[in-house]
Parts: sequence; C-alpha cells; structure tokens
Amino acid sequence: MPRRPLECFRRPQRLKGYTPGMTHRVGPKGQVVIPKAMRDTLGLRPGDEVEFELDDDAVRIEPARRLRSLGGTFTKDDLTAMLAEDRRAEPR
Repeated sequence: MPRRPLECFRRPQRLKGYTPGMTHRVGPKGQVVIPKAMRDTLGLRPGDEVEFELDDDAVRIEPARRLRSLGGTFTKDDLTAMLAEDRRAEPR
C-alpha cells in the first residue's frame, strides 16, 4: 500500500462552536446549512454567492470570487460617443 503524504493527516481547523465531523442533513431541495462558525470565518452573509467544486468524492464550497468593479474605467475614452458615431456611420 503506497504511503500517503503527511499533509493528508493534518488535523482539521477547529472553529469555536463547530466540531469536526459534525453532520447535517440534506433537505428536500438539496439545501445544506453551513455551520455559523464556518460562515463567520469565511465572512459569508445571507445572499452572498458561493462556488461549488467536486473534489474527488467530496464537495468543496468557497465564497464566489468577486469581480472588481469597472465603474468609471471607460469615462476618459468617451466610449458612448464613439459607439454613437460608429452607429451613425453604419449603412442602413
């Protein structure tokens, strides 16, 4: 039998109010409650998006990567005026 790397045996992080190995039931709609201690650690609030990933025979849930706002990025280029001019130039 091949030896597992040492990292496979590392202890799960202990969170206040959560015991490793704690189980929850999957509801009729496939919903699962993320323990409060984990939500607090990750900064998850109601309405936040999460990403799901299959990790061998487990499901990994992470906060969704937030995209940086593009607000104001194109204001210097006057993109709206350029698009309007381009549209006027199109044959009808």
